[in-house]
Amino acid sequence: MLLDLKRFKGGVRRLERHYEASAFGLADEEFRLIAPVDLAVDVARDEQKVRLVGQLTTAIECDCGRCLEAFPVPVAAKLDLVFLPASEIAEGDRETAEADFGVAYFKDDTIDLGEVMREQFYLAVPMKPLCREDCKGLCAVCGINKNRETCTCQVEWTDPRLEPLKRLARVTEQ
Repeated sequence: MLLDLKRFKGGVRRLERHYEASAFGLADEEFRLIAPVDLAVDVARDEQKVRLVGQLTTAIECDCGRCLEAFPVPVAAKLDLVFLPASEIAEGDRETAEADFGVAYFKDDTIDLGEVMREQFYLAVPMKPLCREDCKGLCAVCGINKNRETCTCQVEWTDPRLEPLKRLARVTEQ
């Protein structure tokens, strides 16, 4: 999944790649890649700077944060990335400018497209993954999925911070 920049001396070239989900090796992640990945980018190079502009499409599968059921999340990420040679990184301490946040670095005239795509997968994972907005979650007592079944469990929650006051009330009642 390496992009050899030696072939790109200048101008803009179209790059279209198709990868199977198994090519990424994302076994122990918080999501699973469930569809092939299509990458279509324009590669523009001028002197040292390389810019990738295009789109990545695929689908990932996440586990719901309430009911733990797996659900698909479509990924259609727009890319606009700027790469500079690793030699451009200044030696020693320097202050990070705002313009540096959108810049990545490459070395040996290669860009790891796999790493670029993995980054997009992580960015597509919802902060709070929910299979649907009104997900009812799991019963805290019996553990059933309340989206599929109903239970008769009585959930009586008491604030543990009030327990000392309840004990004091019991002592004064006696």
